[in-house]
Amino acid sequence: MKKTSTRLADGRELIYYDLADDTVRDAVDRRPLDATVTTSEIRRDPLLGDSVAIASHRQGRTYHPPADECPLCPSEGDRLSEIPDASYDVVVFENRFPSLAGDSGRCEVVCFTSDHNASFGGLSERQARLVLDAWTDRTSELSHLPSVEQVFCFENRGAEIGVTLQHPHGQIYAYPFTTPRTALMLRQVAAHKEATGGENLFDAVLEREMADERVVLEGEHWVAFVPYAAHWPYEVHLYPKRRVPDLLGLDEAARTEFPQVYLELLRRFDRIFGENEPPTPYIAAWHQAPFGALDEFDGVTRDDFALHLELFTIRRTSGKLKFLAGSESGMNVFINDVPPERAAERLREVASS
Repeated sequence: MKKTSTRLADGRELIYYDLADDTVRDAVDRRPLDATVTTSEIRRDPLLGDSVAIASHRQGRTYHPPADECPLCPSEGDRLSEIPDASYDVVVFENRFPSLAGDSGRCEVVCFTSDHNASFGGLSERQARLVLDAWTDRTSELSHLPSVEQVFCFENRGAEIGVTLQHPHGQIYAYPFTTPRTALMLRQVAAHKEATGGENLFDAVLEREMADERVVLEGEHWVAFVPYAAHWPYEVHLYPKRRVPDLLGLDEAARTEFPQVYLELLRRFDRIFGENEPPTPYIAAWHQAPFGALDEFDGVTRDDFALHLELFTIRRTSGKLKFLAGSESGMNVFINDVPPERAAERLREVASS
C-alpha cells in the first residue's frame, strides 16, 4: 500500500491509498473554494448523560446530485470533484460538511473505489483489503489527535438509510467522547468481570454464539453470526476469533482472510430478499475500544474490549422497512419481527456460488 497525503483548495486533507507502490499523486485541486466554515458544537444532555452534536451548517450539504456531478468521482476535464486526480484506488478526505470538527472531533469520507456504479460487495479481495488498511491507518492517525477519544468507521448504503451520495463510500467519525453504545458495552463488561471473578464478557458471548445455530459463516480467523438478541430484522456481527481492541490489533492472517469473509457476507445480504429486489440497504459499523481513559468503567482496560463489525438492514421483508417507532425511538426498546434463528437460516440459504 502506498499512502500519499495532499490538501484540497480549501485546506482540507486528502489521502490517496494505492495498490501500486509506484503510483504518483500530484494533481492539484483547481476549484475556487473558500475556507470551510463549520458551526459544530457538542452539547451534553443532563438527564441522559449523553452528548449531541449540533451542526446547522450541514443543512446545505450536497443532496442527491446527478451521476455526472458526483463529488466523489475522479475529476475529469472541466468537471472538478473532491478528488483532483483522474483515477484512484481508495481515497480519504476531510468531510466538507462535518458533524464534528475542531475541538469537537473530526469527520472523514472514505471512497472505496472510483467506480460510481460499484458497491463494496462488488470489490475484489485486493481492493477490500486496501479499504481495511485505510480504515486501520486512519484509526491510528486520528487516535493521536488531542480532541479524539473514539474512532468509528462505518458505511451507510442505500437511500432508505438516508444516503445522499450514491457513490460507494463510507465515513469515519472521530468523537471527542466515548459513545453511549460503547459505554453500555463497557459497563456490561465491567459488571460481568466482577461477577465472574475476571471472565471476559465478549469471550463468553462469542463462545456461546459459535456453539449455537445462528452462525452464518465461519473462517479460520473470523466468525459471523446473528446475535441471540438481534435488534434488527437481519443483523450479523462479525468477530475476529482472537480478541483485539481495535483494527490496529489484527494480525496479518486475520487481515488476509477478512476480505473473503466480509465480501461473502455482503453478497449474501443482497440475496436475502430475492434476485429481483433492489440492493439491500444496510449499515456496517466497526466497534473499537475508546482511546481515552476508562476510569469510569471499574477494572476495565482497552484490552477487555473486542473489535467487531455489526452489519444490519432496515428492510424487514420484500418492499417493507423496519421503522423505529414509539417503543424504539421513545424508549430504546426494539421489537424485532424476524426471529434471529430464521434470519441466520436465511443467510445460510443464500450462500453465493
